[in-house]
Amino acid sequence: MKRTVIPALLFFAVVAAAWWRQSNRQRLVVSANEITLPADGARHHAIEVRLSGGGRALAPEDVQAEGVRSRIVEGTNGSDVAMVFSPVNPGMSRLILGYHNTRTTVLIHFADDANDRIGDGTPDYLRLHSAEDRVAFRNWFAALADTAAALAPERLPKEINDCAALLRWCYRGALHTHDETWQSTMPLDSLPPLPSIAQYAYPLTPLGANLFRARTGSYKAGDAGNGTFAQFADAKTLWQQNTFFVTRNVAAARPGDLLFYRQLEQDSPFHSMILTGRAHDWAVYHTGPTATGPGEVRRVALADLIHHPDSRWRPLSQNSNFLGVYRWNILREDLR
Repeated sequence: MKRTVIPALLFFAVVAAAWWRQSNRQRLVVSANEITLPADGARHHAIEVRLSGGGRALAPEDVQAEGVRSRIVEGTNGSDVAMVFSPVNPGMSRLILGYHNTRTTVLIHFADDANDRIGDGTPDYLRLHSAEDRVAFRNWFAALADTAAALAPERLPKEINDCAALLRWCYRGALHTHDETWQSTMPLDSLPPLPSIAQYAYPLTPLGANLFRARTGSYKAGDAGNGTFAQFADAKTLWQQNTFFVTRNVAAARPGDLLFYRQLEQDSPFHSMILTGRAHDWAVYHTGPTATGPGEVRRVALADLIHHPDSRWRPLSQNSNFLGVYRWNILREDLR
């Protein structure tokens, strides 16, 4: 019995040693050592990766990627693919691919990107390309609206003085990196256990602090710095230039969607509300200044709003004052 086992062990040891020597002799071969990608915040199947000398197929877990946000995915014909997530700011980065004790470097130039495939005025790099990021934005946007509604008046940020200001505050906050430094600037006792978006972090984009489109037209090169975008936008501008129509059926809305109204008999005719709750069953809004004070943020059940005693505020298709359910342009589904 021992005579049979020992030769078998020796055989496997020899095979393992030969495989180890072969693996350490092999190195990664990439399809290009220098490439250019658009700085559009999207993912790109950028580089094919295989082992020199052919033979054993390369598995994604065999390769370690560093230096730029990326992921190794399975390709074809024994190759893998380095999928690179472009930043939104132009520049240069190095993708370092590791295999055993070898390193291969790919130089990546990220070129300025002024595409606006939809033509709604929002640059493609600002649109959230992944479903995970769109969910993260919605969750934070709605959570901040609910937070504002729950704050005591003395803790409400002074900038929130009407319905548009509430939208702007929640929008900017949802695009931040949510860490302790950010929390220290906010009226939050603790951070909600919600992931931040990964594509970018406000204000670190070509737009800087000027998040809101203030002029009509599609996005063009130079718009980031010529006054087309601003830090301020009123309710009408948010409605017309920064959101898109979804439906007049509020039952088809989603958390984080917006309700817009036009009350022509008022001095400030355009008004907005934010839908929150797991089933978008709440609406949060700022009343705007009143005759007796600065107004307040309120949170009302959507069912109560539908039966509001003043029919002008009911979010129903037959109400001509109700413009419909709208969604931020950055949440348009990816067309890639």
